[in-house]
Amino acid sequence: MTQQKLADQVGIKFQQIQKYETDAYCVSASRSWDIAKSLQVDISFFFADIEGEEVHIEPGVAPSDVVSYKEVLELLRSYDAIPENQRRRLFDLARLLSDVS
Repeated sequence: MTQQKLADQVGIKFQQIQKYETDAYCVSASRSWDIAKSLQVDISFFFADIEGEEVHIEPGVAPSDVVSYKEVLELLRSYDAIPENQRRRLFDLARLLSDVS
């Protein structure tokens, strides 16, 4: 698949795909999900070689400590859409709140 075709399927410009490939940009969880879907592979494909263990995430099944897998995916997509400077502030706030509880 060409970078252009992948970018079109994911809904971004092909230059962003190039930056993902060269590690100039980090790939968010929601973007990884979209890319996996476009490539018709399970999201675990991207993590299969990490520490020699395969990660398996079944669609529609969330870990017991997560309210809803769909809700988490929606949250990640929304988070990814926030401008970077505001995203960092939100991240810091979330870490602060998690330390309090």
